[in-house]
Amino acid sequence: MPSITLPDGSQRHYSQPLSVAQVAADIGPGLAKAALAGRLDGQLVDTSALINKDASLSLITARNPEGLELLRHSCAHLLAMAVKQLYPSAQVTIGPVIDDGFFYDFAFERSFTPDDLERIETRMQELAVADLPVSRRELPRDQAITYFEELGEHYKAALIRDIPQGEVLSLYRQGDFEDLCRGPHIPRTGHLLAFKLTKVAGAYWRGDARNAALQRIYGTCWATPKELKAYLTRLVEAGKRDHRKLGAQLDLFHFDDCAPGSVFWHPKGWTLFQQLINYMRQQQDAAGYVEVNTPDVMDRSLWETSGHWFNYREAMFTTSTEDERVFALKPMNCPGAVALYARGLKSYRDLPLRMAEFGKVHRYEPSGALHGLLRVRHFTQDDAHIFCTTAQMEQECADTIALVFAIYRDFGFEQVAVKLSTRPANRIGSDATWDQLEGALSGALQGMAIDYQLNPGEGAFYGPKLEFVLRDAIGRDWQCGTLQVDLNLPERFAIDYVNEQGERERPVMLHRALFGSLERFTGILIEQYSGLFPLWLAPQQAAVLTISAGQNDYARRVLTALKRAGLRASLDLRNEKIGYKIREATLQKVPYLLVIGEQEKAEGHVTLRSRAGDNLGSLSLAELVERLGEEARMPGLEPPC
Repeated sequence: MPSITLPDGSQRHYSQPLSVAQVAADIGPGLAKAALAGRLDGQLVDTSALINKDASLSLITARNPEGLELLRHSCAHLLAMAVKQLYPSAQVTIGPVIDDGFFYDFAFERSFTPDDLERIETRMQELAVADLPVSRRELPRDQAITYFEELGEHYKAALIRDIPQGEVLSLYRQGDFEDLCRGPHIPRTGHLLAFKLTKVAGAYWRGDARNAALQRIYGTCWATPKELKAYLTRLVEAGKRDHRKLGAQLDLFHFDDCAPGSVFWHPKGWTLFQQLINYMRQQQDAAGYVEVNTPDVMDRSLWETSGHWFNYREAMFTTSTEDERVFALKPMNCPGAVALYARGLKSYRDLPLRMAEFGKVHRYEPSGALHGLLRVRHFTQDDAHIFCTTAQMEQECADTIALVFAIYRDFGFEQVAVKLSTRPANRIGSDATWDQLEGALSGALQGMAIDYQLNPGEGAFYGPKLEFVLRDAIGRDWQCGTLQVDLNLPERFAIDYVNEQGERERPVMLHRALFGSLERFTGILIEQYSGLFPLWLAPQQAAVLTISAGQNDYARRVLTALKRAGLRASLDLRNEKIGYKIREATLQKVPYLLVIGEQEKAEGHVTLRSRAGDNLGSLSLAELVERLGEEARMPGLEPPC
């Protein structure tokens, strides 16, 4: 006779066991129709799950984030079902949920075409309209292997063989299709109202290029057709803003197979990159940081002490020397920062010590995961490591959080979400230490009245962390900055300071990156601004364009004046029509075009045009320099007296 406690604290009492779906129906027909799953005593379960004892229950609908994930998970199964019906010889492998959608990998004898995708999507729509019930059953591991082998699903059987002996597995069936899955799933296919297949790409079995090649079909799924339409509109806009396309158009960077996952910066791209570094240097200097630099290659023993060798080894590039010493290209900057701190005796008067580094790091990312500037193997982090006392820890966290928000505002990111990731299963340090560190981060956020999302178990192996997620101009989210608090590395490296009582004490170590990867942040900014950078950040701020050769000498004087004022300008003296020159500079998204003809030369003026095509009038050279210089001032920089 279970008693069910609902999220509002109310209770419902029943004379016999019943399912989650029956509880929803008892509450009301609308909820019965909308319920996708339930959270029973904290665990997500199918609506068919039986409740036979007192329990707490919340019902999951498409309005919940978990509900949207369930829709996408179930849509991946719908995709696999449609493929199997249309192409029976295709084998299914894995089909997880990803940001904004899902994918499923298939082994098939030929490449899927756009026509195939259209056909598959049509079949998916038919299966959704059929409103097929989704049911769950369990099978012992060995029976499940036999079952899928007999179906000819050898990849699925191989996945099950990796599961320990004695495990009982769950399978989900809809119509004539059954798939291995932990679940839960939506109760009927009719809940899938808004989905779209987006593309097909290559993949490898288990993500390893040495294994069989597969085909990955991507799709997106939303709670309502309106949300789907809005997403597809964003997708079109994102295509226009793609940083890889704009990077080529604006001559910023390129990639080459001779250095996979590493950026070749062109002059204009490197100028943009350096502007970001200059901006961050200015911010860090004002916040009391000192800048340092540590070696790119360090001995294996350092990484063993830090714990990276045992927790991060598969992502590290290593080498050995003739004397059999093993070295690693650093995947992180923190052990080098500890080695710097350890040099010389530190007093409590030296703390907090805020050491910033634009450190090059190297991580082996799978080739299939590489994606322009957003996912690379060799990149620069705007790292900083703050060494402080326990009493200073929460305030240093709060100051860092405030700096993060101020910096993101300067780039136009007004919506910033914060996620607090707590202790993972694979970690170093005691629970008492983790309690203290997690408390410092949550305390700083609460003291600043900042809402945050809790991500249990998602922290780094050495400490909890905050992640800062930006929402860009077209509504996409990007995880960029991080802040981690750490008492474990100071303990492992045995670093200390002399406290006020003259005793040795361990410092707290804060790991902080604000842009994160500068390469990735640059890619995000290219898409945020659609290449239309604000004047202070633009690689080229002005183009001086002559109408005829008679103005060349005066145009050179204009260029010299601009450069002396610290402005980045170019000179176009080509024997081309002025309309052609204006069009080329506009396509390069140069913020200001300075047109010079005979009248401008005679008056000592220029005609100023914006890249949007607006005529901003005639200005003297002094007025021009003052106007552009004022607008080009870096955010946060105080104007000169």
